[in-house]
Amino acid sequence: MAAPISPPFQLLGPETPRFPVILSVPHAGRDYPKELMAASRLPHERLEQLEDRHADMLVGHAIDCGFTAIVARRARAWIDLNRHEREVDPDMIMPAMRRETLIRSAKVTGGLGLLPRRLRDGGDILRGRVAHGDLERRIEADHRPYHARISDLLAHARDRFGVAILLDVHSMPPLNPDAAQIVLGDRFGQSAAARYTALLDQIARDAGYRTASNVPYAGGHILAAHARPARGVHALQLEIDRSLYLAEDLRTPRTGLGAIDSLVSAMAQALSAEALGTAQAIAAE
Repeated sequence: MAAPISPPFQLLGPETPRFPVILSVPHAGRDYPKELMAASRLPHERLEQLEDRHADMLVGHAIDCGFTAIVARRARAWIDLNRHEREVDPDMIMPAMRRETLIRSAKVTGGLGLLPRRLRDGGDILRGRVAHGDLERRIEADHRPYHARISDLLAHARDRFGVAILLDVHSMPPLNPDAAQIVLGDRFGQSAAARYTALLDQIARDAGYRTASNVPYAGGHILAAHARPARGVHALQLEIDRSLYLAEDLRTPRTGLGAIDSLVSAMAQALSAEALGTAQAIAAE
């Protein structure tokens, strides 16, 4: 199975960050390689259920304001960039992989590992197994370049401003009528200073949204891989209820995106101001 030849991601905004905040959108890719569709037992519209549908549109206003964003092109059904490259279900791969070399996380057990295995109410995605060589090519072509670019962007921001913050943008299905509409994840305080999480929570609440922290989404591999708060590199995950910016079908963007793109931009700007203020205060001491 040949790997796709189109770039694995788009870099939007300045190549050299103008602010300490970098935005990432790993799950909104809509590139479904023909090899995937040939191997899938489910139609394209079912595989779309894995997408953070049109979440890439939510960073447009921030990009217009001068922020840098990295946006995945490839569909999550092909490879999940928010999983460790060893979060693999061994039963999906041929020849069989040594289980002791893999990470058997709850996500893998639930069918949502590096290569998603199943959909809720849809069963297995693939008709057969994925060749080990094809798995390695996906990692080499899509997973590693995405993470390498995030690392480079954060390093540039940290070197220039003394601090860097990754805002990892996702969307979630509506939970229930009284549940949170915005969920902020900082891996229970491990990936970002508490003041940054509190700041985003206040912005969302002031805008009229119900919020929660870390439950049910605390942040995944992207936060774990890139956050180093003790070294001035922070990372937060932002989960947004899709009904806030999609039409009733949860597939089509609302006109004006329900102002959620403005909210994301306001969050990026507030994080940047807070980070720069703190960094300057530390430098002055």
